[in-house]
Amino acid sequence: MGIWDEIKLTFRNGSNLTRLIYINIAVFVLLTIVAVIGFLLNDTFISGKALDLFSVPASFNALILRPWTLITYMFTHKDIWHILFNMLWLYWFGRIFLEYLDGRKLVAVYLLGGICGALVYILSFNIFPVFTGIVADSVAIGASASVMAVVIAIAAYVPDYTINLLLLGRIKIKYMALGIFILTSILDFSVNSGGKLAHIGGAFFGYFYIMNLKHGHDIGKGINRIIDFFATLFKPRKKLRVTHKKVADEFEYNKIKAEHQKRINRILDKISKGGYDSLTREEKETLFKESQKKN
Repeated sequence: MGIWDEIKLTFRNGSNLTRLIYINIAVFVLLTIVAVIGFLLNDTFISGKALDLFSVPASFNALILRPWTLITYMFTHKDIWHILFNMLWLYWFGRIFLEYLDGRKLVAVYLLGGICGALVYILSFNIFPVFTGIVADSVAIGASASVMAVVIAIAAYVPDYTINLLLLGRIKIKYMALGIFILTSILDFSVNSGGKLAHIGGAFFGYFYIMNLKHGHDIGKGINRIIDFFATLFKPRKKLRVTHKKVADEFEYNKIKAEHQKRINRILDKISKGGYDSLTREEKETLFKESQKKN
């Protein structure tokens, strides 16, 4: 089995956590290949244009032209360290998430947390005066908001879950999640403020989702139905096997019917001569079936 076949098999049979990580890696590899091609052709426009197609813009006018970026941005990374740390956090907390909740809920939190993060980022850049001069050129990429939603969600669901950290020892997940949120979303807010606003949006959704889930409301069902619809739409349908049954013509039908009637007549004749007890077991069964047809 080749490497590509192994990847496809792992994607098909793996968990939803595996699929999310694979999609992130696939987009990163694609954009990296495009960037290499742009470098070789001495054309930076190619890589820049490709990145724009995946990045969510802060400008409402640009967003109207690229609405799909509300989804694609959360799978897009530009440098290796960015995707590495995001995928590590997603893997670590995603595994804990799957210990208590199912994969469909993980996908819902990831996608809706990412969308919520994008909306907070876009609205903030269009509301607060500090961003007035950069709205038109600002874009956001990265899975950070989605990952933050997963981190906060599972921390809110099992706050006393204990993690054993190197040097720090055993620590409850609620304190670890709070520390991650403060370090990545609050400190040095003026640096990468767009990304930090998206983190806040993702964290808010993760907490909101779990609070509703604890009250019996899964607000992620809608996004799961949409995913199921498209999965069914693009899933290859099984080919129907059509078999043709040979139907006897009128001559053959009459021939079979006549032979059957002759056999019945022979049985009846045997009864008239030697009585019912003279029949074999097979003849008795044949006579019984014939009587059932007539009834």
